[in-house]
Amino acid sequence: MFIGEFKHSVDTKGRVAVPAKFRNQISSGAIITRGLDHCLFVFTETDWESLAQKIVALPLAQANSRAFARLMLSGASSAELDSQGRILIPDYLRKYAGLGKSVKVIGVYNRMEVWDEAAWQKYREKTESAGDEIAEKLGELGI
Repeated sequence: MFIGEFKHSVDTKGRVAVPAKFRNQISSGAIITRGLDHCLFVFTETDWESLAQKIVALPLAQANSRAFARLMLSGASSAELDSQGRILIPDYLRKYAGLGKSVKVIGVYNRMEVWDEAAWQKYREKTESAGDEIAEKLGELGI
């Protein structure tokens, strides 16, 4: 599982170090794609395959299903760790997420997310300030 929050830098070639505690989980490869909230999602190949199968099973006749499939699937790229534990983030994905030099890599159980550091800080502050309201809504769902 991926958990925790880590600060890293994007080098001039677009590579980001994967936190050491996550490297073993993606040592055989990973998939990086556009995420929600303008971050990037990084999945193990197994978790990606499971998600992709669910996405392609969505009703083709529904515009939202097609849009979500396009967002997630067309932007996907294979990512392999280099000898220094880094992955290359393609330029189009760096632009999508607005990544600057400083990024946050966060663990969200079944995936990593890569955020521009300032965007993550803003998102986290907003979410933390609404924590009680979010908890109440989740309580309605049985969580």
